[in-house]
Amino acid sequence: MLDVASTASLRVYVSEWENGKRQVSERYAHILRPLFGVTDAELFDRNDGHAPAVEPGGYTELMSRIDSARSVSTAMVKTFMDQTELLRTLDRQMGAASLVDQMTGHLTALEEALTFAVLPDARRPVARALAGAATLAAWQALSAGSVERAWRNYELGKRAAQEAEEPMYLAHATAEQAYVLNEGGRPEMAVQLVREAQRLGGEQTSPRLRAWLFAAEAELCAKANMPDDCNRALDKAIVSLPPGDEDRDPDMLSIFLNSSHLARWRGNALAMIGDANALDSLYTGLRTTDPTFVRATSGLRCDLAQAHLARGEFSQAQEHLQQARLLANRTGSVRHRRRIEQLTQKL
Repeated sequence: MLDVASTASLRVYVSEWENGKRQVSERYAHILRPLFGVTDAELFDRNDGHAPAVEPGGYTELMSRIDSARSVSTAMVKTFMDQTELLRTLDRQMGAASLVDQMTGHLTALEEALTFAVLPDARRPVARALAGAATLAAWQALSAGSVERAWRNYELGKRAAQEAEEPMYLAHATAEQAYVLNEGGRPEMAVQLVREAQRLGGEQTSPRLRAWLFAAEAELCAKANMPDDCNRALDKAIVSLPPGDEDRDPDMLSIFLNSSHLARWRGNALAMIGDANALDSLYTGLRTTDPTFVRATSGLRCDLAQAHLARGEFSQAQEHLQQARLLANRTGSVRHRRRIEQLTQKL
């Protein structure tokens, strides 16, 4: 049981925290960090823009850090990548809110390694690892409702991808960043940005990532009320997707996409534009979705509810919304909770 103040006292504490009259103690910070999916800097408002003081003539420490960065081996970079993969798996099943501290520490370690790496052969592998980790951290922040942190992490991921000379990583970060624009009420600009991501990837884009980019374009076109563009992008995604059940892209491990995933994504887009074929795709996705994709399943249940609402099938819509709410609470997804409330109001 949590040792906290009474309800009446907590109301006073919250008011004083918001007005800056009381500092959040570590005891309550431990509760609030995972609840709101925020970092210590965001919770304690420590982001004052000032770098820590540096002692004059600190060449010895600087050279020591540079020498340490030179020793970052291929095995060490693999360790960074493995940690990103672990955080990605935990996020998929548990949600982002409980991982904020771990993700922040991981990014800090990668940025530190890149800051003091000097020559390109040492910098590029670390930059590539940072690009993948920053893009994951950005998507987690967006899910948790921390939109400015999401935007900044996407910018970090894009800069790292450019330094690593990895156009696929740059395209992926740029395309996901388009979702921040959409969430902020700029769907047309989001469509423009996801198309720019396709251009950035160019001929070096793998077939699976190319299909992912077209599917993202289709979803954003649906949100922007561009049904013809949505259907054209879906057709391109289907043509681009490699055959078979494999869903991981060996050149881009953050991409999960096969025919099952694409069926779910297609149903999502078709549901938003009111297409009668949405339900078939969505139920195909529901039958075949990996149960470890908890947050994705919550979104899929929302899509099914939306498709049933469009047909006036309110009881089916309510059933899917109940399941979606359980999953959204499990992962702490602010985006899905917001959408669930919007759909519930239409029942």
